[in-house]
Amino acid sequence: MNNKTLPVTYTDIEAAVKRLRTHAHITPVLTSTTVNQRTQAQAFFKCENFQRTGSFKFRGAFNALSQLSTAQKQRGVITYSSGNHAQAIALSCQLLNIPTTIVMPENAPDVKLAATRGYGAEVILYEPAETIREELAKKLAAERHLTIIPPYDHPDIIAGQGTVAKELIEQIGQLDILLVCCGGGGLLSGCAITAKTLFPNCRVIGVEPERADDATRSFYSKTLHKCHNPDTIADGARTPSLGQFTFPLVLNYVDDMITVSEDAIRRTLTFLWERLKIVVEPTGTLAAAALLEGQITAPGKRIGVIISGGNVDLTKLPQLLGTR
Repeated sequence: MNNKTLPVTYTDIEAAVKRLRTHAHITPVLTSTTVNQRTQAQAFFKCENFQRTGSFKFRGAFNALSQLSTAQKQRGVITYSSGNHAQAIALSCQLLNIPTTIVMPENAPDVKLAATRGYGAEVILYEPAETIREELAKKLAAERHLTIIPPYDHPDIIAGQGTVAKELIEQIGQLDILLVCCGGGGLLSGCAITAKTLFPNCRVIGVEPERADDATRSFYSKTLHKCHNPDTIADGARTPSLGQFTFPLVLNYVDDMITVSEDAIRRTLTFLWERLKIVVEPTGTLAAAALLEGQITAPGKRIGVIISGGNVDLTKLPQLLGTR
């Protein structure tokens, strides 16, 4: 596909950088001698768990909301999310004085529910097995005249997420490989645009759970696959499929897609907590798991690894670690 016909360009990401400049945190990049020795490569962990609201989602949310019209801001917005996008929209709306309604699953982590409400949003819960969240949000939006800001399939959301890779490259320079967690593909497609624009030879690889492998199947078949309410501890990757915007961008810019097991996610979660001393949520470990489990081998190469978030419900820790 011609880049000019794609929904998001690198110019959009550069514009997002300017909007976020005084609002988003510049997140740290960590390195580990242990990881470098284990992989025989140079790994750079971009820690979006230190971003506002605890994940990369703030970037896309603020970028999208800041561009709404005055009338849209006054009426309010609605979104649907398992947690991180919900928190990002809630905080961004608080900063921009926009009324907010969030549709969240009943099984969303308590820490994410509490934080979303704490930012002043109205939370409407639904049962995932019985309700399609997009349809509920659409119904409420029509009734209340609200603007829908989806969690990943929106050009301004994607452009905001692409600032993660731009910031990483500005911090550490050239990359040979970029590993990115994948749920609905907003972070992956945005970061892929950035990486491929700045370093065309950089291999961009998306990583998702084996139990939620819709994007991997879609990537290889070139046909959109869906996975309804997948059973994975990586709750941020329980999205049903790539979207109408993210799917073509992934096909155009991403070099490969791979999956990691639930056990690999758990081992990586423990490793990052113990060795890098950072709190990471299961979804946030996906890219790191691909590297640490040996699914990506690239001796001597410079590898960027996106840690996407750190919102862990500590009451679920035994379940996350598989100790009960």
